[in-house]
Amino acid sequence: MTRTAILVGITMQQADFEYSMAELANLAEANAIEPVGEITQKLDRKNKATYVGKGKVDEIKSLVDYEAVDLVIFNDELAPSQIRNLEELLEIEVMDRTRLILDIFAERAKTREAQLQVQVARLKYELPRVVGQGEGMDQQSGKGGLKNRGAGETKLEMDRRRIKNQISQLNKELDGLVAERQVQRRQRQKNEIPVVSLVGYTNAGKSTIMNAMVTAHSQTANKQVFEKDMLFATLETSVREIVLPDKKQFLLTDTVGFVSKLPHNLVKAFRSTLEEAAEADVLIHVVDVSHEHFDAMIKTTEETLAELDITDRPIIFAYNKADLATNVMFPRREGDSLYLSAREDTGLELLIEMIKERVFNDYQTVTFVIPFDRGDVVSYLNENADVLETAYENEGTVLRVNAQESDRMKYAAFISEDTQKEG
Repeated sequence: MTRTAILVGITMQQADFEYSMAELANLAEANAIEPVGEITQKLDRKNKATYVGKGKVDEIKSLVDYEAVDLVIFNDELAPSQIRNLEELLEIEVMDRTRLILDIFAERAKTREAQLQVQVARLKYELPRVVGQGEGMDQQSGKGGLKNRGAGETKLEMDRRRIKNQISQLNKELDGLVAERQVQRRQRQKNEIPVVSLVGYTNAGKSTIMNAMVTAHSQTANKQVFEKDMLFATLETSVREIVLPDKKQFLLTDTVGFVSKLPHNLVKAFRSTLEEAAEADVLIHVVDVSHEHFDAMIKTTEETLAELDITDRPIIFAYNKADLATNVMFPRREGDSLYLSAREDTGLELLIEMIKERVFNDYQTVTFVIPFDRGDVVSYLNENADVLETAYENEGTVLRVNAQESDRMKYAAFISEDTQKEG
């Protein structure tokens, strides 16, 4: 059931304020809330009691009564006291941007890990907002005497302790899931399979790029990830194996999208999920180049990655949705940047080439001379390496191979002296 809301924001001369308010409307719609009005105010600083000034509170109240809306949504995280004051003055439910995002994440989380992470973030958000209600909290209205006052405080402390215990229990379960992920990651590292992570603003097209690559270069093409033109269409980190025609392979991961003013607790909660990006050999920063505020989106993504201490990974900038942008030539590569359209499947092979340059730079072309009684080596190289030429001589099978360093070390005894001299 769709609810209606008034959106409220204050600007302290931010260049991207209008975009931030438009995004708030998109977030509301993603949570089945229809914005029917908007009120903004220019202030030097937020009002400590009511976020906006007293006159604006009266203006909001008038619009709330006129539109008969269900709630009012504010474009920043509100202090608990501000929410209480505003709900008392407006006589309606008040929601801040953080709560709105948390509600969306709670609705979209599908895997156990994502659900646990969202629960932890919501409980941390609720903890400072626990207030006494009902008969056991009479002291809040100045009634009940010393005995009831003490009982009320005890009830409040019990509620807070209960939430802290829930957070602790959820974190323990999360730790177990994170440990499983680390085991899987160590196994991948042992197998020396490079990892490429898609990162970027929500709805930039990460999942579309992943699905296009899976369709073109995966033996599990049916394992596509969910994609839709909406904010936070998917929250889970998906991992797919990409096998190229020359037998080179890497793991492609699709991480949760970022958004401006992403709740701090939510960033912390998803830290373990985003460790895939932290451990990646290269990041693909996907940007919606058709969006008029894509520069602000790039900044938000970079700030979020910095908050997660992901600052030292090689990055490819994939300027996606070029087909929807004005005066953007594509496919076009400029250094570490690529302009493409995943929807039109244009530029993806260029992206593959850029990935190969970064994650397969330990490959060299060598010649192996393998005795006929070592058919196992020949089979391995034919199945797992890029064999360029095959010949048969008296000494054995001769393979000219574009081989990675680990294979060259593993079968160094079979590399011909001529190859070693050339190297």
